[in-house]
Parts: sequence; structure tokens; C-alpha cells
Amino acid sequence: MLPAVVKLCCGISYPHLRTMAGLQRRAIAAIGQELAHMQRNGQTQLPAWTSHVGWQTESSRREVVNPVPLKEEELLYIRRGHEALTKALDIVEDKNGWKTELTEENGDVIYSKVLSGDRKVFRLETVLDATPEEIHHILWKVEEMHQWNPSIKNIKVLKQAGPETMVTHEVSAETAGNLIGQRDFLSVRHFSRQESCIYLGGAATHLESFPPQKGFVRAEDGPTCIVIEPLADDTGRSHFTWLLNMDVKGWLPKSIVNQALPRAQVDFTRCLRRRLAEGPTQRHTNHHAPTVSRARQPPHTLSDTH
Repeated sequence: MLPAVVKLCCGISYPHLRTMAGLQRRAIAAIGQELAHMQRNGQTQLPAWTSHVGWQTESSRREVVNPVPLKEEELLYIRRGHEALTKALDIVEDKNGWKTELTEENGDVIYSKVLSGDRKVFRLETVLDATPEEIHHILWKVEEMHQWNPSIKNIKVLKQAGPETMVTHEVSAETAGNLIGQRDFLSVRHFSRQESCIYLGGAATHLESFPPQKGFVRAEDGPTCIVIEPLADDTGRSHFTWLLNMDVKGWLPKSIVNQALPRAQVDFTRCLRRRLAEGPTQRHTNHHAPTVSRARQPPHTLSDTH
């Protein structure tokens, strides 16, 4: 069963890999590195087909000592994270149908397209004055995100599946003027890296032990992703791509939702820039401003990178 799970994580076969390009190919290579790392630690055995895509197995280099196997539940969350990232990159890589939604003076550009089922997604493209590692370091500390992002009341890590995958519960802040209103999210978040690029993916998930909370509308995000790449001419700055794909649930008209979500991306990126400017070790206070409209942001990650 495990080889099938590993292959499903990648969502591809070797012939398909040869036709991939851009973000997808690099992300798949990053997933390959993770799986090789798992095999190196004795957590799983990679099937024979991985040799076709150039993934190295630790058994070819040294014998595994004191393996620490992953639990079946943890493998499930890793698989879901891989699937979310792959599907989100499919959307980002498809150049058809994107329209410019808004352009900011600071260079932020948000594009939108309508997927099957009449669901609208938004893609933000911008440049941030930080390295991919610096940005990822801040975004992956999800339980601290409310300290610099007023749209979030709190995020709690419920489950951890290795260092690259986690399940989180997020509650958006109740702020004056918020068009969408307060929501909660249950998401799986995952990241991969390939050379100097970092990929964060996420999607809604379910836990029987953590049903929808009283007093909240449980929204669902994903598949969503954030791609962070260093600029070719300035490795101290990064190109930042964020796919926001969210179903806010409830009875809100689509026109209101589709107006609020891209503005939420702009607001989040503004907060992220401010946090990056403070430096990696700056202590933070939550800048809640009751007159500022905010909507929930991802993970990221991933919870919309979530």
C-alpha cells in the first residue's frame, strides 16, 4: 500500500513528468527530495519507479539505522498536502482565462479566473524585500501570525506530520467593516523546497475530533499555494505568488465575496511587508484597528497556503 500512497502524493507518472514545466516540475522535484529524506530516516521505502525520475534512495549510499516510522495518519496528511500543492500549481501554471483584477502602486497585481463550478480564484504577484527563507520562516510560524496580521484572531497547530506538514485550526478576527465576517478554518498545510524556491500548499481538511465550532461559519480553502522565488538579479528579494482559492460558505452574495477576497490579499501582503521590515527577531504586538476591514488569510498557507 505504501508505494501506492507515495505515488499518489506526487500525482504523476514518469511520462507525465517529462511534459511538465515551470513551477510544477520544480515542485515535484522538491517532493522527491522530501520522500528521499523520509527514506533516509527509515520512514518509508521508495518504490522502484522513483529511479526513473532521478530520485536518489538512501539504500544506495548507506544502511538505515534506528528508523523512526511515520504513522499512517501522518502519511495521510502528507499525501493531502502534496495533492493540494500539485493541484494549486496546476491552476497557477494554466495561463488561460486570467484577467487583471486590480493593480496597486507598490507593484502588487492580482489576477482572477473562474474555475469549473463557477468558483473564482485570485492570484497575487508581487516582489518582497526579503529572501525566500526569511519569508517562509515568518509564514510557517502560524501560531504567531495573529501578532502581525490583524485579520487573524488565532491559529493553533492541532497535528504535526513531520517538519513540513501540519493540521491547523484558524479563527479569523471579528473586525469592524469586515464584509465576509468571522470564519473558522480547518486546514492541512505543507511546504516543499527545490533549490532556492519554496512552495507552500494547503487545503481544507476534516477531523472527527474537531467538528465545526459553535458560533462560527466553517469556511473551506484550497487547493491553494504560495510560491517564493529569489529574483535572478537580486537574491535578497523574492518574487511572491499567492493563489487564493476559498469558499467562505454562508449566504453571502458572490459579488461581495469576490470584492473582499482580492482586497484581503492586498491587506495581507501589506502586513507581511511590515513584518519583514521589523526583522527576524523583532517582538510583535497585534496591531488590531477596529476601523480597518480585514478578511482571513492563508497559510498558508497555506490555511489558504493556506
